[in-house]
Amino acid sequence: MKELLFFALMITANNLLTSDSKSANTPPNAAAPPVAKVIHTENHINGGHLVDDYKWLREKSNPEVAQYLEAENAYTDSIMKPTEPLQQKLYEEMVSHIKETDVNVPFKDGDYFYYFRWEAGKQYQIYARRKGSLETGEQITLDVNELAKGEKFMALGGYTVSDDGNLLAYSTDNTGFRQYHLHVRDLRTHKDLPDTAEKAGSIAWANDNQTLFYTVEDAAKRQYRVYRHKVGTDTKDDELIYEEKDERFEVSVAKTRSRKYLFIFSNSHTTSEARYLDASTPSSEWKLIAPREQDIEYYPDHSGDQFFIRTNDKGRTFRLVSAPVADPGKNNWKEIVPMRPDVMLSDIEIFQDFYVLIERENGLPQLTVVDLASGAKNRITFPEPVYTAGPEVNMEFKTRFFRYAYQSLVTPPSVFDYDVARHTSVLRKQNEVPGGYDPANYKSERLWATAKDGVKVPISVVYRKDLKKPDGSNPLYVSGYGSYGISTNATFSSARISMLDRGVVMAYAHIRGGGDLGKTWHDAGRMMNKMNTFTDFIACTEYLAANKYGARNKIAIEGGSAGGLLMGAVTNLRPDLFRAVVSHVPFVDVMNTMLDASLPLTVGEYEEWGNPNEKPAYDYMLKYSPYDNLKKGAYPAILVKTSFNDSQVMYWEPAKYVAKLRTLKSDHNVLLLKTNMAAGHGGASGRYNRFKDVAFDYAFVLTQLGVER
Repeated sequence: MKELLFFALMITANNLLTSDSKSANTPPNAAAPPVAKVIHTENHINGGHLVDDYKWLREKSNPEVAQYLEAENAYTDSIMKPTEPLQQKLYEEMVSHIKETDVNVPFKDGDYFYYFRWEAGKQYQIYARRKGSLETGEQITLDVNELAKGEKFMALGGYTVSDDGNLLAYSTDNTGFRQYHLHVRDLRTHKDLPDTAEKAGSIAWANDNQTLFYTVEDAAKRQYRVYRHKVGTDTKDDELIYEEKDERFEVSVAKTRSRKYLFIFSNSHTTSEARYLDASTPSSEWKLIAPREQDIEYYPDHSGDQFFIRTNDKGRTFRLVSAPVADPGKNNWKEIVPMRPDVMLSDIEIFQDFYVLIERENGLPQLTVVDLASGAKNRITFPEPVYTAGPEVNMEFKTRFFRYAYQSLVTPPSVFDYDVARHTSVLRKQNEVPGGYDPANYKSERLWATAKDGVKVPISVVYRKDLKKPDGSNPLYVSGYGSYGISTNATFSSARISMLDRGVVMAYAHIRGGGDLGKTWHDAGRMMNKMNTFTDFIACTEYLAANKYGARNKIAIEGGSAGGLLMGAVTNLRPDLFRAVVSHVPFVDVMNTMLDASLPLTVGEYEEWGNPNEKPAYDYMLKYSPYDNLKKGAYPAILVKTSFNDSQVMYWEPAKYVAKLRTLKSDHNVLLLKTNMAAGHGGASGRYNRFKDVAFDYAFVLTQLGVER
């Protein structure tokens, strides 16, 4: 259904093919696509009826389901076989643009400097540390390559070291279903202890270095319970500390940078509350800061004798208040930074002598450092018109430095240390991009399209400078997301170089429903405003074509998860506008999924999409649900990708979508379904495997746009 991020658009009359014409991009004598069997079902609700002829594909244990998906995979492979040399070329280019043996900037935590590193040829990271200084011997804490041996999938979840540095709590997922197995490793012996737990989420150590708090999920994959565990005891005897009864809410545990307090957060999409505990007395009673109020969020942190609390109680863009630890209830909240309608206070980072405001203004992230004693403010400046910046790992509470990360569409990821006293930034590392990459050869721009209702929508664009400055002849690749208040950040991608160097203009639409212009931007694209997300994306695409950033017959679009919903909705609304579509793990069966409260995430997401059990929401959601709005006619070339073990958007949504669309499309453009049978929502694990996946997608797009070199 619906989370994380994958991004990346026009079709002409040539695509509106008649039944006796053939697309030039379909291999000759291609095999016929699979035909899914039809078992007619109907759901009658709110005066309407939902027809679902492919509901049977939900039966994961039915061997016919896997057989159908494998048949689709075989068909996709046959259609894509002529592109295999291009796929291999793209893959080799992508690998050539990464430093295969590399290490991140180490960060200090207690007595150790921690870091992770890559080794050439290995799929996963190696986590390590050095005691006292970077000159001492290395101790490997966790080699994910070792964990992955014999597994088709491996992902690391939590990674938390006790304050004394002796114990590591970590969690792993070996299926892609995002169900994590909790482990505790004694770093003195490098042996895992018998202490284990299933379906674990967040993890936090108490100050005694023996007590571990962790959360677990329920049958709907909602983190709903918090347990306390004493190292060396059976986890079956762990004490239940808190259980969240409201199915809209999830829980998490965290420890403050000051190491003084632990928090239990309970959050829905619109409401939150927090409990706190002195981390030195893990057996004590947790205390509530303020009881939850519908549509009010607050998030505390700690320094000295104060909690610093980010809250939206006075407005959607949040303000900052402080409260005494001795009595932190709302009656004692004192305003520090007021709510500002045009500035979104996205987060705060609290240190002993200063704090950092993480803000978004005019669609761009800002970092403002504030001295706790004097209140003096200094905003860190950035050199480019389009960029992404945010906190890096900052474990030390008593420090004069704030570490942050910066990157843009043309500048590789960079890590800086900001000297709070001197107001200066020092570059600690910029990722090396081998293979001849020169950022001076590329240009990024921030553009503004006018939406259907007159609202200005930002677009980030990047292309090679030596293109004939947008003249309307270039292939164009537009990505979007637009949900959950998640911003579409202008980040660097070494894989993107392969597209830019082939003359493709890459664009990222910061549409409503996302968080690019704050919480009100999110509100304007969710619930009964969701159609704005789709019409914004169409407006951005039209703007780019009208201003000659791409040819009207060479536009491809890409989105994943909720961005896959975007792909399905805009393709239904304007199939004539796009030449090709890449849709990753798409949330396309909106009505059936949101009517099934037993599925993961459904109940909690009533506050994002609406509850279709209620007629007004049902009627509105039915207007855009991609699966329910498919109709007879011509469609662009479409590649749909999913994973059999996806826990967020179940594999059957894209499978049903493709099966139904096959019976309705009147053109001969390709429609492909590719299912990773051993992965989850994020696709394949392992960096080389991921490059192969991206190369596959790019080969599809380039072929459909007529760019095959």
